[in-house]
Amino acid sequence: MGYSQYDTPVQARPAWNAGKTVGTKRPLTQKQIWAVRFFLDREERARDRALFDLAIDSKLRGCDLVKIKIGDIVSGAEIRTRAIVVQQKTGRPVQFELTADVRTSLLAWLERRGGSVADYVFPSRVDHANHMSTRQYARLVDEWVTAIGLRSTEYGTHSLRRTKAAMIYRATGNVRAIQILLGHTKIENTVRYLGVDIEDALLLAERTEI
Repeated sequence: MGYSQYDTPVQARPAWNAGKTVGTKRPLTQKQIWAVRFFLDREERARDRALFDLAIDSKLRGCDLVKIKIGDIVSGAEIRTRAIVVQQKTGRPVQFELTADVRTSLLAWLERRGGSVADYVFPSRVDHANHMSTRQYARLVDEWVTAIGLRSTEYGTHSLRRTKAAMIYRATGNVRAIQILLGHTKIENTVRYLGVDIEDALLLAERTEI
């Protein structure tokens, strides 16, 4: 316990992160977002297009995204412009917007999918009464980013969660707004998540005249 440096078998074992890229995954750029959308539309993958779009707009963790039910995003025969879910990690509700393009792709998928308001938007391939697994979601993200020439080691499900938040931060510098959108309990978590550093802080200060 605590003395693995003296344990020969442990010394011979490679580190768990050897050869892997660890740390924060990169957000996507606007150009990369449209590249993924073009790929999914070309392949006629309505479910994946809806999943990708919802991931970008909702800014949800994968565990919350895959559990969204039809009733969470549908009101009558239309897709809601805003939705709210309770986060698994914090137990706190978080609200998100659904922009016009995203509502269009969701409607196209749900018209094909069918189901009731109690059903999951993205069902499991094995058990249609259950939701897609986070592992399957992660595999899909790897496939999407690889298809447009990106390295899957540098991008993942958190890339989609961070993408819109990063764009809003770059446009406004409003960390508090990002904290609310991401559903973080502490603003320090948001600062770390966005990768805000001293250079960002100085640039924001320089643009602010009193």
